[in-house]
Amino acid sequence: MSALVSLRVVSKALYGRLAFVPPLLSRLVIGVVFTHSGWGKLHNLDQVTSFFSSLGLPFPELQAPFVASVELGCGALVLAGLATRLASIPLIGTMVVALATALAPKITDANELFGLSEFLYVAMLVQLVLGGAGAISLDRFIARWLDGQAAPRRA
Repeated sequence: MSALVSLRVVSKALYGRLAFVPPLLSRLVIGVVFTHSGWGKLHNLDQVTSFFSSLGLPFPELQAPFVASVELGCGALVLAGLATRLASIPLIGTMVVALATALAPKITDANELFGLSEFLYVAMLVQLVLGGAGAISLDRFIARWLDGQAAPRRA
């Protein structure tokens, strides 16, 4: 076996063992950011409502507590790795709205868009929707438990 083939085999095994890291890091970052943001919004609803009004968003007095609750609740779910795929979808929605409203004046080209943290959050959330929460998550624990419940018992 050549050195390149050996290196490929070793690196492939290492990558397989570390496959849990990307979704875990994404969940930790997204979970902490959105939980903190939602908590802050809930405790400053008057300011958030005023900001939403200044953006011309409809029904800011309804949207402010809604967005704050979505960020807090879905952020906590993503952090725990519980219903991650489902919880990521409303968070994507909040970031798309933020990009289309509050941040739109800053976006002059693709480079500006790609450099915004909100766009990067969208990219991480899309990865979580498509790839799931990963091996270290409540989603995986529940899936394993359900698989064990569905397996026939041997006598």
